[in-house]
Amino acid sequence: MTLTEILRDSKRIVFFGGAGTSTESGIPDFRSQDGLYHLQYAWPPEQILSHTFFMEQPEEFYRFYKDKMSFPGAEPNACHKALVKLEQMGKLSAIITQNIDGLHQKAGSKRVLELHGSIHRNYCMRCGKFFTFEDIMAKPGVPRCDCGGIIKPDVVLYEEGLDGDTIEQAVEAIETADTMIIGGTSLVVYPAAGMVRYFRGQHLVQINRDRTSADRYCELSIHDSIGKVLGEAVDEI
Repeated sequence: MTLTEILRDSKRIVFFGGAGTSTESGIPDFRSQDGLYHLQYAWPPEQILSHTFFMEQPEEFYRFYKDKMSFPGAEPNACHKALVKLEQMGKLSAIITQNIDGLHQKAGSKRVLELHGSIHRNYCMRCGKFFTFEDIMAKPGVPRCDCGGIIKPDVVLYEEGLDGDTIEQAVEAIETADTMIIGGTSLVVYPAAGMVRYFRGQHLVQINRDRTSADRYCELSIHDSIGKVLGEAVDEI
């Protein structure tokens, strides 16, 4: 079956996406040749983006975070827009994303489960006051609350666990889906990548520029631009 035929045949699609979903919006991924993990800093990105580093060196954390993790001008691309159309058709039951950029919501998607949190939610570590992404970017250096507490982005850093309620909702969405589309993810970051094994539906599809461990399991595996492939398939339904 073609991707368009699979989408026509499906009633409960779940989309499981990663950084490759947003690269066409100008946001770099992590593991490609030009990704964040290939940048030269005094510390590797994995260390900078850890809970220990954030607590011990918040100045350096925020210098990297504001420079390399925040893209205020990014706009939804063809992939995000195609998923909105699928949801409006009543075919897409959930988007499960490892991204923290909020572009799915900006495009108009309603049910988005953010496994790794969001740059658009930020909280004071002392009093719990909420701050927007714009609040954080407007504060120089380490952003602090009026109470003096350091503000922390609601993103999952290395050494931190995923939100239990979000995991439960994601697993339930995968278990009850008839089609699962894996898009723009290398499937090497756990525990998120391990969620694929909960799928028991009819159609397992992958759209990713590079090969992954899921290639041998998928009914259909397409190595191309996810925006182009998904956008064209949805338009043909």
